[in-house]
Amino acid sequence: MNLHPQLQADCHLLGQYENCKVLLHKNKSVPWFILVPETECIDLLDLQEQIRTVVLRECELISNYLKQVQKTPKVNFASLGNVVPQLHIHVIGRHFKDACWPAPVWGNLREVLEYEPEEVESIQKKLIQDYDLRPLRP
Repeated sequence: MNLHPQLQADCHLLGQYENCKVLLHKNKSVPWFILVPETECIDLLDLQEQIRTVVLRECELISNYLKQVQKTPKVNFASLGNVVPQLHIHVIGRHFKDACWPAPVWGNLREVLEYEPEEVESIQKKLIQDYDLRPLRP
């Protein structure tokens, strides 16, 4: 399944889990991951129960990474799809000192910081090593 052009433009593609591609938002002002399930469904709650369970487990792996490695005490989780119709799930690490706390990131994240290539590679390696991420399938 191809990624929506907006997701391609806004994110680094890190790898995949059983059901989801894992993306890292290019703005590192907050640690922001996006998981894209391999499905034609556009709403999370429309997934078959078994697939939805796997997708949520994959989101939990990213949440664990955010809490354990990034040390974010709060994780925001959302599946909006108002701009990008392809089903995708935001898993965002939040901290009381982040760029737009306590407001939501949407429409409030004015600060734009780019990841260095080594930072993206380091995150990817950690997710592969300790959080079951797989390199992309050809």
